[in-house]
Parts: sequence; structure tokens; C-alpha cells
Amino acid sequence: MSGGQGDNMKTVILCGGKGTRMREETEFKPKPLVEIGGMPILWHIMKIYSHYGYNDFVLCLGYKGNMIKDYFLNFEWFSNDFTLSLGDGCRKTDIHTKSPVNWNITFANTGEETDTGGRVKKIEKYIDGNEFFLTYGDAVADIDIRRLYNYHKVMGKMATVTAVHPSSRFGVLEIDDKGIARSFHEKPAVNGVINGGYFVLNREVFDHMDDNCNFEKDVLKEISQKGELAVYTDCKYWQCMDTYKEAEEFNKQWNNGHHPWVVW
Repeated sequence: MSGGQGDNMKTVILCGGKGTRMREETEFKPKPLVEIGGMPILWHIMKIYSHYGYNDFVLCLGYKGNMIKDYFLNFEWFSNDFTLSLGDGCRKTDIHTKSPVNWNITFANTGEETDTGGRVKKIEKYIDGNEFFLTYGDAVADIDIRRLYNYHKVMGKMATVTAVHPSSRFGVLEIDDKGIARSFHEKPAVNGVINGGYFVLNREVFDHMDDNCNFEKDVLKEISQKGELAVYTDCKYWQCMDTYKEAEEFNKQWNNGHHPWVVW
């Protein structure tokens, strides 16, 4: 899907966190490389944007960032079948399948300990337009990126954030006055909304950042107080990969054919 305004916008993805709550995986790899159905969650996120015609990415690297570089430098070998022929002092490689991606990726080392706002500030030099997308490298959604962008344009604010209804981590019981359970809901959506990422930002936001700021606590707080933060709510499915258990649940869903974020 392509065509329309904003086609050349860059998508910035925060990939530098340590993922301390899922050490079972992130002790050996950065969280964006934790796999769902054999492909990194980062790949799934990029496929969402690519489906809507946005193929220019800036990855804010930090913890184990070289592994992300290595993955994409060898992407064709990792994602396709190929035959390797050795002998006579030469090597020949024939790729039998082609991965259907056409991406331009900038790899930006933003520091292992840098906070989220500082990471975004450090990639300002790679943003050559008036607007750009920003998201986290650990959450997927069934979001229509073009509708998000159009909403941002209509609202005319400095930033737009996607608000989502998170699921409870626990089952919820409804109990009557006699102590009898009348219903049980496994991990229902909870009241209220949270920051689901999937931002559209005007480059003015860089004026509200420095190399040490936190994007959520400093930048979003400041621009919301100025009335410059629009909220997009048209997103039915959203899920982050914050723990090892959630990574297992993602793969269980994938194996069962339940993957609402796969819009491509």
C-alpha cells in the first residue's frame, strides 16, 4: 500500500533498552531481536510500517546494538534459502528465495545508558523532513499507519500519541455478596488508556529535548502541558513484549494462527 503525502517520512525505532525484565532472552540478545514465529519482533514492527509504504527506518541502538547491525547485514542469509558453493579458492552463493522487503535502514549508536529522549535527540541529524514516526522496538499493533498520519495532520499538533487499552496481567473475578464467583475473565482489557507508542512527531519536538532527557517523563509531559499532544485511539489490538512470559504468549498466538498485528 503506497501513495499520498508523507511517503518519505522516516520511522524511528527505539532499540537500545536492556530488557531487564526478560533476562531469559535479553542476556544473549537485545529485546528487538527476540523472535515471534521465527522472526524478530523488530521485523514485525518494520513490516507494519512497510505495509503502508514507509520503508525508511532509523534504529536507535544501545544494548547489544551490534547484534542488530549483524542481523540486517546478513538478513538475506538469515531469511532465505541459499546454496553455498566452495572450492578452487572461490565462494559462490545462490539465493533461492527473496525476502519481500525494500528497506532503507540507518543504524545509529545512541549509547548503552542513554535515556529514551536522549536517543531520539541523537538522531535529529537523520531526520530531513518536517515530520517523522517514532515507536518502541517491543510492541505490535493492528494500527493503520496512514490513518494515524492523517489524524496527526488534521489535529495540527506538535505530536500525536497512540493510546491503547492494555490487558490485565491477571484473570478477573466478579463475586456476589454470598462469596460466589459469577464470572471469570482471563486477562480482560482494563479501564483507562496508556501510551502505546506509534507516534507522529513534528521536528519541533527536538527543541524540547537534550541528550539526557526521558521522552515520556520530560518531553511528552512538557508538550502535553502546552496542549500540543494529540491522542489517536483507533487501535483495537496492541501488545508489548515486556517479559519472557509475554514472549512465550506471542509465539503461542503465532502457532495458533492468532496474530492481529499482521496487516501485511
